[in-house]
Amino acid sequence: MDETVAEYIRRTVLKMPRDEIKTMLQKWGFLSEAQLQTLNFCQVKESISQDVVQLCEENSADIKQAAVLDIIYNHVYPNKRVWSVYQMNKTGEETEVFDLTDFKKKFKRRLRSALKNVTINFREYEDNAIWIRIAWGTPYTKPNQYKTSYVVYHSQTPYVFISASVLRSNLPLLCQALVVASNYCDICEMELRSHSLNSLKDIVFKRYSQNFQTYCPRPLQERPAALENDLRIIQENRNEREKIERVNREVFGDGPLPKIEFAQYKLETMFKSDPKMNVLDKKEPFRCLVKFSSPHLLESLKSLAPAGMADAPLSPLLTCIPQKARNYFRIREKKGLFPGSFVSP
Repeated sequence: MDETVAEYIRRTVLKMPRDEIKTMLQKWGFLSEAQLQTLNFCQVKESISQDVVQLCEENSADIKQAAVLDIIYNHVYPNKRVWSVYQMNKTGEETEVFDLTDFKKKFKRRLRSALKNVTINFREYEDNAIWIRIAWGTPYTKPNQYKTSYVVYHSQTPYVFISASVLRSNLPLLCQALVVASNYCDICEMELRSHSLNSLKDIVFKRYSQNFQTYCPRPLQERPAALENDLRIIQENRNEREKIERVNREVFGDGPLPKIEFAQYKLETMFKSDPKMNVLDKKEPFRCLVKFSSPHLLESLKSLAPAGMADAPLSPLLTCIPQKARNYFRIREKKGLFPGSFVSP
């Protein structure tokens, strides 16, 4: 077995939680059950990884088997990467029967016709998701197995999820291979990114549910005694709370929200003043970048109004992320309107 293959397998095993190594090796299927029985999974991971490598040497593992093990790990832990969503388009509305063998053949042929030093591996999962792993080289160097691109394509849909560690010059080659292999005409990025691959799928496939509630009012006995004695104020507060909850449901729904960690807004506008005042002479637009980030941004936004930290409803620019399927926005000034009116294309 090649030394680089042995080292790659060792590092892949080291990335796995110790209590999940056996399960992932069983999914891999490269080692026999008898070989797995010889492994001591209670020892430190370094020792486990070396024992796995020794067994792989007995089986003469190559980079193809090592790549499959890496795909299995990334399928279990997709949130280790940042995923971007791409949408493909075709001219007609006709549907075609998807042929996985034909897809693989076209994808490999297209990519290798442009770049010889590249390794490509596929693995199909039960939800019709095809996972593609690409390790890129150059005309003069072997593929770098530690900087790989991952593509998840659901057959019979126009959506592709890409997590790329790739030179900018290679990304068009990847997109061209996808378009040719899936019989589409073109492909474009949707400006929608997240670590949570499943949440991105929920957004573009319109499958997130509506059964979620974030606001839990305090029991009456926990409120100040003076407030208890003023029934009018209590009723006003109750009405206001119910209004906020109703508006929140209309904007966010009641179900679990897709997990998005950030939203980015680029603002471009012009300062305007009376020409006689001669305050602003520059014709260049004013630009700024605003980025909101949170472990679960949409849930955080939904909790602002009930917590009294923002008025309800929030700005559509913050709440439209699932509907518009994007979390990157460019805000420009509307032409012909008053200063301060903006539009996000």
